[in-house]
Amino acid sequence: MSSDLWYALPVLTGRLIRLEPLALEHAPGYLAAAGTGDDADEVFRWMYPTAPQTVADARADILAALRARAGSDRFAYAQFDVATGEFAGTSSYYEVNPGVRTLGIGHTWLGKRWWRTGHNTESKLLMLTHAFDTLGAARVVWHTDVHNVRSQDAIARLGATREGELRKHRIRRDGSWRTTVQYSMTDDDWPEVRDRLIDRLAAG
Repeated sequence: MSSDLWYALPVLTGRLIRLEPLALEHAPGYLAAAGTGDDADEVFRWMYPTAPQTVADARADILAALRARAGSDRFAYAQFDVATGEFAGTSSYYEVNPGVRTLGIGHTWLGKRWWRTGHNTESKLLMLTHAFDTLGAARVVWHTDVHNVRSQDAIARLGATREGELRKHRIRRDGSWRTTVQYSMTDDDWPEVRDRLIDRLAAG
């Protein structure tokens, strides 16, 4: 398989969520999905960018993601609610390495109205299916802040294995050092994980 496919972002569509490459034209929807006030602060609490306050802020966030894609550092998807067509959030592939068939999934946020609705589960199922079944990935990883218990729980519910902590791994937006919790899933894990996620979504 050509390594170029690892750097492509095909549209991925499920029953609840559709993923397509993040673009500047999505800025108004990005801002609306982020929400306002306490809701926006909660959504973006562990993200490096703060919650956008204006369309210009949203465009700046998207531009940063597009620059990262140009540098092959991050490949960002916009997430859309299939039922309404509304922009719902983002998720990305990163640390893409076709030579050893590995990649990460992260930089994920969903507007609060889509929490606990199945949208995140289906989004990850779509991304994992593309990674393992289309690209032939051997390993997928996730990284999250040691204090972000909600994210850790969500990753664990997908069926990923907690591998350990990476001390002083990144710097938070407040300048403090972040200890990162690393999770992984391998192609050996994938068949059982895929069936369980499909069953979970079918059960609602």
